[in-house]
Amino acid sequence: MEELDDLHEPTMCIKEAQELAAALYGADAAWFMINGTTGAIHTMLMGALNPGDVVLVPRNAHRSMIGGLILAGASPVYIQPEIDERLGIPMGLCLADIESAVRAHPEAKALALVYPTYYGVTIDLQAVADFVHGHGMLLLVDEAHGPHLKFSEKLPCQAIDAGADMAAQSTHKIVGSLTQTSMLLARGPRVDLERVRQAASLLQSTSPNQLLLASLDIARLQLAEQGQALIGRAVELAESLRAAINQIDGLWSFGQEYMTQDGASGLDLTKVTVSVRGLGISGPEAEHILRHTYKIQCELSDAYNLLFIISYADTERETGRLLAALQALARDHRGQGSFEAAAKLPRFLSRACCHGRHSLLPWSGCHSCSRLAALQRSR
Repeated sequence: MEELDDLHEPTMCIKEAQELAAALYGADAAWFMINGTTGAIHTMLMGALNPGDVVLVPRNAHRSMIGGLILAGASPVYIQPEIDERLGIPMGLCLADIESAVRAHPEAKALALVYPTYYGVTIDLQAVADFVHGHGMLLLVDEAHGPHLKFSEKLPCQAIDAGADMAAQSTHKIVGSLTQTSMLLARGPRVDLERVRQAASLLQSTSPNQLLLASLDIARLQLAEQGQALIGRAVELAESLRAAINQIDGLWSFGQEYMTQDGASGLDLTKVTVSVRGLGISGPEAEHILRHTYKIQCELSDAYNLLFIISYADTERETGRLLAALQALARDHRGQGSFEAAAKLPRFLSRACCHGRHSLLPWSGCHSCSRLAALQRSR
């Protein structure tokens, strides 16, 4: 059926849809991905790296980044991100640590970054791009949680506009396409577009679902026509919610004003992180209470926090219901958890872990014989 085009050699509607997506995001090229941002990140790394290439990677990279390194046969050098001990979460990489890693490994081909983090934290990506490009390196970005950044001046700069050579975005996570659909964007002379296309073709199904592809185009159209208004509303709702949460005794939600430390210069305001330490309960306990008592599911929980995403589909009805549940959580469940377990977390990794070495390449480890062992006995 020629009118449906071919994802692997697009010449008609898919080609036009991808070109429209590239134009919307200010990229030179966009590829539709039907294996989620995992597939986009695998494609990005395979399209940019050769076996044995050294690539700088943050310790808080998603598992798809490690999978991409295995497929590419690349050699990672790990950089420890900044850790906020009040929140107990990783922030971004410090520019000084990136500079140190590049000096220690001048042979590195690329820096692969997470931007923004799951919690919405960003760094000065333009400064990072200028530095790595000045050393002949590529900047490859896992921007899974940032496909909406382009559409509000109150949000951090999107990766491509900040100078990234490629960025993998989860269209399905934030801006409404069907689950497992994402986009890979590229801009600039450092990327071999044909090689990336070949990697995408190698890694994707030869029987792509047209409904998935169409949902990417529909999401692109909605953003083109209404993106500024919809994302702007989400930002306003999130800011109002954050201010109201900070009026609840025992809860705290950080905002842009907290982004003044190493590894944190900006914040995706639509991400609302709520610290529950002041209630004497852990994040997972709070998640369980919210889900089973108040029928509200958070995006994630960790030892100290709950994370909520305010999307362009939300209204004051949804944020009001969430606020009421958090007020009830603070009123009725204070001190009812086993918070001591969370309060005794092990010390976070020190700076000594920066530029960590590995005894095996990810590819070698993947293909080696293995057996299960207790963590205390592993090496």
